[in-house]
Amino acid sequence: MKNKKLISLLLFFALIVFFCIFLVYKLLFGFNLKTGGDKITLYIPEGSTYIQALDTIKAHFTIPDPKAFNWIAEKKNYPALVKPGRYIIDADMSYTGLINLLRSGRQTPVNVTFNNIRTLNDLAGKIGKQVNADSVQLINFLTDPDNYSEDGFSRETVISVFIPNTYQLFWNTDVEDFYSRMLREYNKFWNEERQAKAKAKNLTQIEVSILASIIDDEVAKPEEKPKIAGVYLNRLKRGIPLQACPTIKFALNDWTITRVLKAYLEVDSPYNTYKHYGFPPGPIGCATIEGIDAVLNAEKHDYLFFSAKADFSGYHNFSRTLTEHNRYAAEYQRELNKRKIYR
Repeated sequence: MKNKKLISLLLFFALIVFFCIFLVYKLLFGFNLKTGGDKITLYIPEGSTYIQALDTIKAHFTIPDPKAFNWIAEKKNYPALVKPGRYIIDADMSYTGLINLLRSGRQTPVNVTFNNIRTLNDLAGKIGKQVNADSVQLINFLTDPDNYSEDGFSRETVISVFIPNTYQLFWNTDVEDFYSRMLREYNKFWNEERQAKAKAKNLTQIEVSILASIIDDEVAKPEEKPKIAGVYLNRLKRGIPLQACPTIKFALNDWTITRVLKAYLEVDSPYNTYKHYGFPPGPIGCATIEGIDAVLNAEKHDYLFFSAKADFSGYHNFSRTLTEHNRYAAEYQRELNKRKIYR
């Protein structure tokens, strides 16, 4: 009889323990968010409090039992561990899973892409749309040489740090972190092989970027880039001005120009490579990897001039003499007139 009572008590206590375990499990893992079946991207801004983070969560999810959510958040000390970032939330994530993710700061990186950048303002605007770094703060940082002069860059040359590509960054990357990351990528890009090629041509890394930025704008056909790089290098060796039309557009801050007129060549600017010998003060945009490698692997030839072909194919005629060049240039000018392109 006593054994039966003991067994009954043990079973009773076992049921209580099981029920408690079930309740704890239900509380911790049984409550799921309601998202409508799709993954949600959640942004927690820098400096957010728990209440602000909770408001953000509620704006994206239905929380069937807010008291249970808050209880779990308190037990896991999330109110004191709110971390900013971009988080991808699964449709079937539990309260516990969400809180664990947010308090850990395990955010999902953003693929940040930039190309066709002509100015620091362009860069700041494009980056500001992809990460939390404010575009105004970014341009203020980049226009103050004190922020990067120790790295060997000036206000005119710092744009060479930013090599167009796709980079994985955290959404809450700030201005200083963005610059530091791009500087690391720049130094990684300029490996021993590229440095050796630049040195063999008696060029600095910045000078390579300057030429590459000009070529990127000058050339429509990628296969011509190494050949045109060879022309510019030949001119530099002989002390002939670069006379690069893209630098005139940059000096005038007018990239809509399709025909560089003689009047434009009088612009008073250190970027006017028709008036000034050697390199302009800095790149006229973010030089591409393709452009940089075209300079480093420039074709060896004796051409000193090139002119766009009159068939508007995007290719160029190359010349060794000014007489030959003038003939090709006249053909192109006549075609511009024929097409009524006067600017």
